[in-house]
Amino acid sequence: FTSLHLCTLTMMTATRTLVVLLCSLGALQTMAFAPLSQKMTHRGISQQLYMSTPSPSAETEEMITTDNKPSEEWELDCYSRPVLVNGKKLWEVLITDSTGSFRYRKALPSNQVNSRALRATVEELMDKADVKPSTIRFFRGAMFNMINIALSELEVVGRPSRRTIALAQWLEERHKDVYPSMEGYKQTMAGMAGGPAFLDVRTPVKMPDALRGEKYAFVALPLAEFLPGGDITEENIGVGRLCPIDPDLPADAFVQGVVIFSNRAKALAAWLAGTEVAALSCDLRKRNLVVEADIDTQFLMARLNDQQREEGAAFEEGKDTLNGLHFVCVQKGEDDDPEGFWLLREIPTGI
Repeated sequence: FTSLHLCTLTMMTATRTLVVLLCSLGALQTMAFAPLSQKMTHRGISQQLYMSTPSPSAETEEMITTDNKPSEEWELDCYSRPVLVNGKKLWEVLITDSTGSFRYRKALPSNQVNSRALRATVEELMDKADVKPSTIRFFRGAMFNMINIALSELEVVGRPSRRTIALAQWLEERHKDVYPSMEGYKQTMAGMAGGPAFLDVRTPVKMPDALRGEKYAFVALPLAEFLPGGDITEENIGVGRLCPIDPDLPADAFVQGVVIFSNRAKALAAWLAGTEVAALSCDLRKRNLVVEADIDTQFLMARLNDQQREEGAAFEEGKDTLNGLHFVCVQKGEDDDPEGFWLLREIPTGI
């Protein structure tokens, strides 16, 4: 994606207009672009999230269930919280699944923060679960070794990944509504959890040449397309994934995204799925379009010139407006169905 040119296209459908900025390796050109939802049918999948009830104290263990369909993909966190109990940090294990069908919390004494205790906690929960997990994702790099060891001794795949949206939503709620109401809360300890420091010195890894797309486009789709009654569902997104959507977001908003066109679209989509793609980001200072993957890996997708940098700024602004929600789509041509479509949310730092 070097020496890219831009042109603006306006696509009309029976119900909507989609504005696309097309970047191509060749000369400036105008192309017909079939809307992503044009050939899609709706299955009506609920993506509703729920709010946790603030707790005034650090109970040892609690479980909350919902009517959401259980998933075999669980999400786990084990970390200290901004609360002191008897002068010591509160450590918690939080476990949910990708649909938010349950939320399990257990407080750990500081002398039991180890892989053995964590394995026992997860194993007990798995034994009680009606739907056993096949995969457990965890995003906390500082706890990688302990969590990885604990999960390696269970009949489940432990997967380091920032694609833990249901868990991130829960943690945000607890940091906003629960921990501040607990006795022993220390505001100075809040916001000190994981994520790269503000001085990010990571260097993006170059994407494999065989997987680079020939063209890409900054696009926007109505949020309504991802809600019940919309056209984009789990059935028509190839090997991609749709993350849970905050029900408080305005339905008339537009979700920013990037579409990648490639003659090797199937291989590229499969590769992205294998990397645990978590987000796309525009590093405006370094002028890079970056794929965020697993816990802290970055892949360089494109260099941005002045005009593309402006579009990258609009892309980032749109993400911020919807609390990090955005998407990436991989397809062969303008008239082809996606080989992979990911609705993503960039999880916040400080949780």
